[in-house]
Amino acid sequence: VYNRTASKTEETVARARAEGGLPLVGHADMKSFVASLKRPRRVVILVKAGKPVDETIEQLKQYLQPGDLIVDGGNEWYENTERRQAAAAAAGLLYMGMGVSGGESGARHGPSLMPGGPAEGWQLMKPILEKCAAQVDSGPCVTYIGPGGAGNYVKMVHNGIEYGDMQIISEAYSILRSVGQLSNAELAATFKAWDKGEMQSFLVEITGKIFTVKDPLGTGELVDKVLDKTGMKGTGKWTVQEAAEQSVACPVIASALDARFLRSAGGSRRCPS
Repeated sequence: VYNRTASKTEETVARARAEGGLPLVGHADMKSFVASLKRPRRVVILVKAGKPVDETIEQLKQYLQPGDLIVDGGNEWYENTERRQAAAAAAGLLYMGMGVSGGESGARHGPSLMPGGPAEGWQLMKPILEKCAAQVDSGPCVTYIGPGGAGNYVKMVHNGIEYGDMQIISEAYSILRSVGQLSNAELAATFKAWDKGEMQSFLVEITGKIFTVKDPLGTGELVDKVLDKTGMKGTGKWTVQEAAEQSVACPVIASALDARFLRSAGGSRRCPS
């Protein structure tokens, strides 16, 4: 493993060994990191989308050789991935864009993975990804999505749908709290009951748990102290933009995006959007 901040690499390796006994080997510089990998090398990068990805690729290209593979596991605009694939191919390298879903829990126990790009890249990654993905009754939560930026595209739409889900949950909470006058304990019970029926989902489950979290710096529940201000990383906006390009209506996602725009500049407490 390698991170441009050496101290983070050291901390990660030490924690991984102490908590899970993982035999990670940290490297302080890019050159030694690349040299430590067996050929064909398979490098998974997780950095902020846009310019940082391009900069990381340029650094890697100094040490990689034809046939080596780079996999970008971040949320990226699919056209950027396809541009990078073309540039990598010209240098004899393989390049893939891979959607990763699951958050902190997925990172520790197995995420859902959406790899896209050259088929030969998928064959190189398949045995690795099938082992590290979440495991369910039907098998590992990973499949080859398709060529080009297909992996990023599917993750983009996945996140856009999640925007809509979260907006619906927020509005349900707002009605139950402001009109129904439900307490946090009653809200927790309501969402817990919903999670046992046809609305069962990860988002409904964690929403029910949110209402029981105490304020570590004061009294009462933490949910009542959260400022009504929402940010985003861009995938929901990309989904709406792409839907417009394809002349596909997605009113729920568009409305959820509008709500985020309205609240991005700040807001008042206990007025969810």
